[in-house]
Amino acid sequence: MTCPTIISPVQAQLPRHWRDSLSTLPLSFKKEGVIERHQLEGIDPSDRSFSRSILVSRTAQGYSAKVMYEAFTVEGQTASTVAAAVKSLVDKLRELGFRRMRTRLNFRGRRYLAEKETWIEHPDTSQ
Repeated sequence: MTCPTIISPVQAQLPRHWRDSLSTLPLSFKKEGVIERHQLEGIDPSDRSFSRSILVSRTAQGYSAKVMYEAFTVEGQTASTVAAAVKSLVDKLRELGFRRMRTRLNFRGRRYLAEKETWIEHPDTSQ
């Protein structure tokens, strides 16, 4: 059983297709909080392949990315762009022994985008 959606009297006067698109607007204009989810794949320090979700949040200082892997959470540096925040997280994971990583945008707000997005390879750096 689903809960009915509550709409304002102003929203009720809008055409249905406009009302449907309004449901995603609050996430894109949200000042702080999770705005995107990216998929991260790679090889962990134990030589096992893995796949996890990266949560990208808007903060007062910019964007922050974090991932949970087994018993710990890793968070990258706050950056001015989403791409830089994700790269910061990948770099931090690389320092912990993760390798052969790639990322892809899965969700922007509630909108599923993964099949339209291309993978971004994060090549291992030579030591």
